[in-house]
Formats: sequence, C-alpha cells, structure tokens
Amino acid sequence: MPLTPPVDSKDYAFDPDPATPSASDASAIPLHPILPDVVCFAHLHWDFVWQRPQHLMSRFAQQGRVFYVEEAFFHNDDLIEPHVEVKERQHGLKVLVVHLPNRLRADEGAAEQVQFEVLTRFFDEQGVENFIGWYYTPMALGKSRRFQPALTVYDCMDELAAFKFAPPTLQEREQELFQKADLVFTGGHTLYEAKRQQHPDAHPFPSSIDKDHFGQARRDITEPADQANIAHPRIGFFGVVDERLDIELLGQLAETYPEWQFVIIGPVVKIDPATLPRHANIHYLGGKDYQELPAYLRGWDVATLLFADNESTKFISPTKTPEYLAAGRPVVSTPIRDVVRPYGELDLVQIAATADEFGQAIEKALTQTRDADWQRRTDEYLATISWDLTWEQMVGLMQSRLQAKTTAAPTAAAASMSVS
Repeated sequence: MPLTPPVDSKDYAFDPDPATPSASDASAIPLHPILPDVVCFAHLHWDFVWQRPQHLMSRFAQQGRVFYVEEAFFHNDDLIEPHVEVKERQHGLKVLVVHLPNRLRADEGAAEQVQFEVLTRFFDEQGVENFIGWYYTPMALGKSRRFQPALTVYDCMDELAAFKFAPPTLQEREQELFQKADLVFTGGHTLYEAKRQQHPDAHPFPSSIDKDHFGQARRDITEPADQANIAHPRIGFFGVVDERLDIELLGQLAETYPEWQFVIIGPVVKIDPATLPRHANIHYLGGKDYQELPAYLRGWDVATLLFADNESTKFISPTKTPEYLAAGRPVVSTPIRDVVRPYGELDLVQIAATADEFGQAIEKALTQTRDADWQRRTDEYLATISWDLTWEQMVGLMQSRLQAKTTAAPTAAAASMSVS
C-alpha cells in the first residue's frame, strides 16, 4: 500500500474551541468528493496561531479526512513507549503528535525512523491509502520521505531558513522536497519569485482574509476588559512578538509620542522579553483567542505592521494586512515588499521606513477613517480575495495534477509491457 516503504529501500492562545466551528471556517464551500485524504506535515502547532494552515486544512476537513502531523514530543522519561496522540479538531480534523522517549532526542535519524514506524501503523489502522502529502516544513521529510502519496504539495508560507534557530539542514531538505513535490505554493509574490527558480510548477497564493470574521470590528461590540481602560488614540499590533518585530522602532515611537497608546497583542517567542521597550504607553496584552481579535481591533484607532528590515522579513506576506483592513482600521507598515505590492501601490496602506516617517503616517492615519474614498477602494480590493477563493484555486491545480498522473500511469505501464 502507498504508506509502506518500497521493498528496496509549519500567537498565542489562538485556540478556538474544538467543539465549536471557528468563525474562520468556511460555511458553504463547494464539495470536491474526488479529493483523497490529506496528510499535512507541519512545524506549527494547530492550537497556536490560527493562520494559513488552519484556514486551508479546516476547509479540506469539510471535504474528507485530514491528518495534521505536528512535530514530535520528547518526554524526559527514557522508558516511555513511542505512540501517537490523536486530538480531534474542527470538522473531524485529527491532529497527530508522536510521543518519543528522551533517549531518542540526541539521535535525529533514529527519532525520525521511529516516527515513521508509529505513523505507518496508525495510517494502516485508519485505512489511509490514497492521500495527498502536504508539507509546511521540509524538515518533516525525515519521518515521511518513504511514504508514497498520490500527490505531494509544498505550501511554502515562509522562508524558514531565514528564521532564528532554523535547523542547519533545512535548505538541503528543501531541495529534496522540491524534487519530491508535484506542486509548490508560496505565501506571497516575493517568495514565489525565489521559489519558481527552483521548481517548475510553483504558484503564488498570498495571504488571504476571512472578511466576515474581521468585519465584526466595524460593528458595535463589547470592549475587552484589559483594553477598556487604555486611553486613546490607540495604535495596535497583533502577531507573534519575535525577531521580526522592530522593537527599536516601537520604542522610538512610544518615546516621541507619549500621548499615543501602543497596544501589542501576541506571545513573545524566540527573543528575550527583557529586550522589549518598556514605556508607560506600551501595553503588552499577551496572546488572545482568534475569536477575540475583532473586539480588540474595534477599539484601535490605527493598526500597524511594525516589522524590522532583516532576513526573516524579506519574504513575508503578512496575513494581518487584509485582516486589519477588513476590520476598517487604517494601516501603517514598514516597507515589507508584499505589503508595498499591492497595498502601498494602491494607496490602501501607508508605507514608512523611518521612525519620523512612521509617526507622520500614523498622524495621517488617525483621520483616515473619515475618508470615504479610502474605505470604498479598500472594500473593493478586499472583495477580490478570500480564503475560500484561495482554497478553490489550489484544489483546481491539485485535481488537474492528480488527473494527469492517473492518465500517465496506464500509459507508462503499457509502454513497459511493450518493451518487455
């Protein structure tokens, strides 16, 4: 069967209640009954930040079975028997976590082999035979390269090699994944320009938007308690607080404009919290549930993309850009290429490279909600994008490749028989 080896051989408490479908889930997407099961290998925990993998996989889960394979969990106990933990989430999606004993922590090859064996047994028990292998991280190849999916998709949402603490073998494994993949999707146009040089069937799918969810911020909804007593004007940011956040810019703005209140939502990851600027007008509120975000956005006067100019931000395409706009918030961003194109070029988002420019842009943005033309143009652009549309386009490409492979197989077999 396909899952057995050959004989010669990717914020927080963004954790919607698993029993309650998230507002981000598509409610009425077209059915694609011919889709195989989906086995997704990810470096991101399903219950961490509700973002691209969750948006797409929750839609696949409405069509059929989805198995979301997270990174292994190593116990401190050497005697623990390797096993798989199964957690059910929206629409029956199953999150899989392989548990391993501590003794395998220092032996990557052995740990990967055990994961492969544990997952193979589980998939055999579940009758998973015809499936799509969907990758968010090339590092998952170690435990999965001997699986034989009907189709392999690499959804490259970030340039992971540029991130802090990236594994040294990541680039090598990405090249291996390019060889294995039938399709490559990228999380933005800048990333696409880099990856299309490495794979002949690459397609850009920039960050999209759940307009209905974030559009709640345009209505009169209850102010969250921990934000209610913060004075106005409020300048907000939500996202993972890591090496991509320009903490120097944040500190300069807070010092220069003490009357502005900076609301920062998100977990601190991979950086020392002690390095964050500590001014009386900076409010770190921590991680919030995805469902709560519109209520926080409702109380902001301006939303920001406070990203630094470094290797980790060169290829990013921030999902929060359209999310902020859908909430009706004016946006100011540093010159991230996938924000400049198209949002800056369309004059939907203000772009500022220095602290002085950023401050001036915020001052302008504070009056932007009264600009009916800006709101009209913003809504016209947002009407052209959605996670449903992104998912539909991806499915179309996948079905085309699956059909081509199915057609090619009998031809190849016939050719082999004629030669013999």
